Amino acid sequence: MSDTVAWVTVLGAGIGCYLLKLAGLAVPPRVLDHPAVERVADLIPVALLAALVAVQVLSTGHELVVDARLAGLVVAVGLLLLRAPFLVVVVAAALTAALLRL
Repeated sequence: MSDTVAWVTVLGAGIGCYLLKLAGLAVPPRVLDHPAVERVADLIPVALLAALVAVQVLSTGHELVVDARLAGLVVAVGLLLLRAPFLVVVVAAALTAALLRL
């Protein structure tokens, strides 16, 4: 990829992001006050974060992989359900994955 194509791509993506943000601000408030829209808006960040975690835990390159990272995630979810402090969750998950990799 040449430098010109890369810069045009970056500028195009930036303009596209700006227009998308502008379109979001142009939505009338009565649309945003609809209960279904509010519920979807509340759940989208959770779904995106869950998808990112799933990709990072269950894949290596283009392959589906089940390894120590999944055990760390299971420990983290368990501790979150027990309402453990976030630092404890992170350390316990990292320790679990590290110990299983030994």
